[in-house]
Amino acid sequence: MGRKKTPGLTKRGEMWHIDKRVNGTRIVESTRTGSLDEAEKYLNLRISQIRSATIYGERPKYTFVDAASRYLKENMNNKSIAGDASRIKGLVPFIGNLALANIHDGTMQPYIDNLRDTGRKSKTVNNGLEITRRIMKKAATKWRDNLTGKTWIAGISVIENVDWKDTRKPYPITWAEQKYLIHNLAGHLIEPVLFALNTGCREQEVCQLRWEWEVKLPELNTSVFILPDWFTKNSEERVVVLNSVSLSVINSQRGNHPSRVFTYLKGRKGEKVREPLDKIYNSGWKTARTNAAKQYEKEMKDDAPWGFSNLRVHDLRHTFGRRLRSASVTKETRSALLGHKTGDITTHYSGAEIQELIDAVMKIAETDSRKSPALTLLRSNSRQ
Repeated sequence: MGRKKTPGLTKRGEMWHIDKRVNGTRIVESTRTGSLDEAEKYLNLRISQIRSATIYGERPKYTFVDAASRYLKENMNNKSIAGDASRIKGLVPFIGNLALANIHDGTMQPYIDNLRDTGRKSKTVNNGLEITRRIMKKAATKWRDNLTGKTWIAGISVIENVDWKDTRKPYPITWAEQKYLIHNLAGHLIEPVLFALNTGCREQEVCQLRWEWEVKLPELNTSVFILPDWFTKNSEERVVVLNSVSLSVINSQRGNHPSRVFTYLKGRKGEKVREPLDKIYNSGWKTARTNAAKQYEKEMKDDAPWGFSNLRVHDLRHTFGRRLRSASVTKETRSALLGHKTGDITTHYSGAEIQELIDAVMKIAETDSRKSPALTLLRSNSRQ
């Protein structure tokens, strides 16, 4: 005959659950374990916490998992929630069961060391540290315990970012490098890449571009796309104007798909269907940049710059910005074209203002470098 369980514990499926009243407070929660011994230990801990809170006014000890779970529930509709959840998942093995008050530079070090040992970049580590700080700030300033009325923790320790001097510098490509890249891209990637080069749109702004966002301007014989605020990185609407190249790309995609602009053919021969493009940075991109670098070295009889051999999709946006600057486009106009956060109502443009933006992007529409603004870059071929 098995031993008696502690009153207040009930097994539901594989897990033990608590339903017990202590000092007038009802505890109803999962113990997150299928072991009766562990469940009883957890129940005793919760009883102790509640008695300390009600009798002595002490703060219950909330763990990082407790805080992270609440953070995710409160922010589930945020655009960045998927990235936040991924970073939290990476943090849990290191600090998940730690009390919030015990999280500081020292207890974060195993997490930092692990990411460095596995070759992750400073930026990746700092993203994890930033979400930790954000959660800790909520616990120290906003979230309050129902029993004591006090914040979850009294304060937070400073958690400093790391700097391993490994930040990858932007690499805007030259017209010659663009030629090599386009020549080696798979067919379905050429149009999205040309669009990015001529609009400065981010990868997902290109891939997720929708026909419903197009606004036709017959008086200017063109159209623009208005990206909604819930979609853009800085949560502000953005107008994407088209030069002759990007307009030609858009027109080439009409009729391919009812909602999405950029697509690719998927399926077996004779059964192919159009599917929305979900990313540019894929195996096809990696193969193209490798082959482009080899072609560059063969024809230029020189090593391809490290940045070109390891080209990122975001470098296309840097290329757009650099070419505008080279064409003497003002900083204010460049900011508008790149969709930088300004606080202005950026989508309320007059016809004349739209024409001014179109004139600016037309300056970089030529694919022949002899007809385009000179782009002279002083580069080191060293790894950056």
